[in-house]
Amino acid sequence: MTEYEFTAELRTVEIGSEGAAYWLPLPEEIEDQIRGAAVGTRGFGSVRVEATIGTSTWRTSVFPSKELGTYFLPVKKPVRDAEGLVAGSHCTVRLRFV
Repeated sequence: MTEYEFTAELRTVEIGSEGAAYWLPLPEEIEDQIRGAAVGTRGFGSVRVEATIGTSTWRTSVFPSKELGTYFLPVKKPVRDAEGLVAGSHCTVRLRFV
């Protein structure tokens, strides 16, 4: 299974009255590999992955963003809480395609 490791800054975007969504931009260098793994993609061109930050590992999807020109990884509250992450934190991520 192909694995990538990168460091990125945790960012947020407001989503109305529901609060903010937290996400990490993926490096453009791995965009071609993601597109290659996108066989049988799910909704919105998403690609299933397993992500690890610190001691937290979870399965989710990465999603393409026209604005970013690359994919992004959503980071849910249980992971942020477990790893002590806030907007602006720099995270090292291990990412594997599922």
